[in-house]
Amino acid sequence: MLFNSYVFVLGFLPPVLAAWWLLRRHPRPGFVFLTAASYVMYGWWDWRFCTLLLASTLVDYVAGKRIFLATDATARRSWLALSVGTNLGLLGFFKYSGFLAESANQVASWLHVGGALPVPHIVLPVGISFYTFQSMSYSIDIYRRQSEPAEDLWRFAAYVSMFPQLIAGPIVRYNEIEEQLRAPREHMDWHRVWRGIVYFTLGMGQKVLIADRVAAAIDPLFLRYGDLRLVGSWQVMLGYTCQIYFDFAGYSNMAIGLGFMLGFVFPSNFESPYKSASIAEFWRRWHISLSTWLRDYLYVPLGGSRHGTTRTLWNLFIVMFLGGLWHGAAWTFVIWGLYHGALLVIHQAGKIAGLPRLPRGVAIPLTFVAVVVGWVFFRSDSLEMSQALLYVMAGGRGVEASLSGALTSGQFVTLVGALAIVFALPNVRQIEERTMPAPAAALALAVLLVMCILRFGDPSPFLYFQF
Repeated sequence: MLFNSYVFVLGFLPPVLAAWWLLRRHPRPGFVFLTAASYVMYGWWDWRFCTLLLASTLVDYVAGKRIFLATDATARRSWLALSVGTNLGLLGFFKYSGFLAESANQVASWLHVGGALPVPHIVLPVGISFYTFQSMSYSIDIYRRQSEPAEDLWRFAAYVSMFPQLIAGPIVRYNEIEEQLRAPREHMDWHRVWRGIVYFTLGMGQKVLIADRVAAAIDPLFLRYGDLRLVGSWQVMLGYTCQIYFDFAGYSNMAIGLGFMLGFVFPSNFESPYKSASIAEFWRRWHISLSTWLRDYLYVPLGGSRHGTTRTLWNLFIVMFLGGLWHGAAWTFVIWGLYHGALLVIHQAGKIAGLPRLPRGVAIPLTFVAVVVGWVFFRSDSLEMSQALLYVMAGGRGVEASLSGALTSGQFVTLVGALAIVFALPNVRQIEERTMPAPAAALALAVLLVMCILRFGDPSPFLYFQF
């Protein structure tokens, strides 16, 4: 069930919000209902995969309790291993088994040894990368004594499956909303509801009115990327750079808005990342919940920056390699992760060497171009496609005769408008902070929401659903 669909906006959301707030004086029935509603939304796509969500939830709930109660260090580590192993096992089987088999077959063919492994063709459960990381962090935080177990199964099940952020984040850690789950508000907070409406409506606009319009212009060009030249290739990649930002940020803002409507405060996931003056700053602003997850549960345990320069740079590289692999089971995502790892290593090495910082007016465009080049690997269907696009972007096929590029005049205006919004306007959080409840603001949001709903005829999935 998509946020940008009639069935969600008109059929699912109103009765769910009404029932949830009616039940808030009775927490246990309320959390039972919220869990059930979330499973309905998740199962709308394919009900069979609800069993995986349930399995991850039950294992981590039991493991969290056992870790908290155990007095023996070996027992605590064993229960943690069960939690981490189960989640990574589910993720590895459904997301990476086919990729690993194909890669092994390619290596065997290259070495002329062994026979071909069977390649399983497994449907990837939507959102599995998000809810396994979220559920697993619960057990890890209890092991680290940074959280206490949930009071009951229903609170924890509602946390794991909560429909606003279940499928594509943000990855909400239990300790971030622990108190909100323990003592939910009994009465509707109209200020939070207003904030939720602002976030949800602006996020919907980002997705439906910007990301989808840009996608309509550039997707056909990606299908014939072999015909592109210098200007057209950069237009297409700038278009994708805008599409993925407004698509994913739009989902995250809608999720945060829905959280506010339910009475929960979720962490921000985007802070104008394309305005970053370094690649390190970009990762502090882009997909913040994943970046901080990788920092706290991978980079820091690997040693972080505590064991010298070489170890620090190696840790950065490894974390970004795994971050790329998290996004998708393909070599294009691996290369994308390694590319960003190399950029972070270069940035950190420059800091350690004491090199002077570039002025922001120079650093921001350079960082942006570096990110755009990285998106080539992220968007490409194969390494061959990414190589071809990079070759064209470097001028390998020459420049178009008219310099008009591959876009029509209307599509070019759309691209320029999207880039102007990225660099010249405040982000959704900043707009929300400045938008006070008032008739004029309410009317503007209503008009924007209606404009979005009128474009629901053929709703498009969010890009990060594939991860």
